Amino acid sequence: MLDRFSLQGKVAVVTGASSGLGVAFARGLAEAGADVAIGARRADKLEETRRLVEETGRRCVAVPTDVTSPDDCTALVETALRELGSVDVLINNAGVGTAVPALRETPEEFRAVVDINLHGTYWMAQACARVMKPGSSIVNIGSILGETTAGLPQAAYSASKAAIIGLTRDLAQQWTGRRGIRVNCLEPGFFASEMTSQYKPEYMEKVLERVPMGRPGDATELVAAAIFLAGDASSYVTGVTLPVDGGVLIT
Repeated sequence: MLDRFSLQGKVAVVTGASSGLGVAFARGLAEAGADVAIGARRADKLEETRRLVEETGRRCVAVPTDVTSPDDCTALVETALRELGSVDVLINNAGVGTAVPALRETPEEFRAVVDINLHGTYWMAQACARVMKPGSSIVNIGSILGETTAGLPQAAYSASKAAIIGLTRDLAQQWTGRRGIRVNCLEPGFFASEMTSQYKPEYMEKVLERVPMGRPGDATELVAAAIFLAGDASSYVTGVTLPVDGGVLIT
């Protein structure tokens, strides 16, 4: 049974891999046995992640990638194919968050968030699905803010993450039966990241009052769920959105 959780022999693509949860995804998948192709806009940070992955003994290629560019997404996939031999898993993690009051948010600010979070998720899924073989897995990274609020003005972020839930469901319907590609979504709750590091301590204290487990998540807890969805352990799971939130959505 434990073999079903192994990613040995698979190649995973991880976007947004220059910091935070993206780094944790890349290293965690490598520890589970996958070779990893990583993409992000910050090339210097991406090289740091590559070294962390290679420390596990797995192969890694780093490609500067702006997911709002379909050409960049294709280039990351083509590099993974050329250097690592296949694309079996996508962790569609690249994203940004803002907190701008809705009456002051400019069209440019709103579109910038949607362009990365939603459009970037779609372009990356497209690029991978074109080359994936049956049995492959796409894991989109949503957020519980696609289903609830957290006391901050985050219309663009929440809208983009809610859209990813619908996108996941539709891509699963299109690709699972016809192409054998499973598509699922992880909904993180409150985990340490670049975005949460900008929050005031008193805000985080208030947020954690809503978490039945009484604490923020540890990155390894989210990575473990991603490994489940990425590999054969979830071979009969597609089109689902899995909250990893310490129980926020039941409160």
